Amino acid sequence: MRVYTYSEARRKLASLLEQAVKEGEVKIKRRDGQTFVIRPEKRAGSPLDVEGMDLGITTAEIVQFIQEGRRVYEPAAQADSTTT
Repeated sequence: MRVYTYSEARRKLASLLEQAVKEGEVKIKRRDGQTFVIRPEKRAGSPLDVEGMDLGITTAEIVQFIQEGRRVYEPAAQADSTTT
């Protein structure tokens, strides 16, 4: 992990923030010896919030796929296996 001086962090703030995103965190050390950690804040969104994808199908096709998936199929009639 890279440790920046306070003066260096002031000059390179944008790149320091980008590095925190890539590496998880960076440290800034003041002249008096105090250190501070800068890390990106975790997103509060749902893990189900994902970008959509263009699959090249229409809404009507999607509805048709759903309807086909809901159909109940009857097993083929089996011959009576009780012979005397």
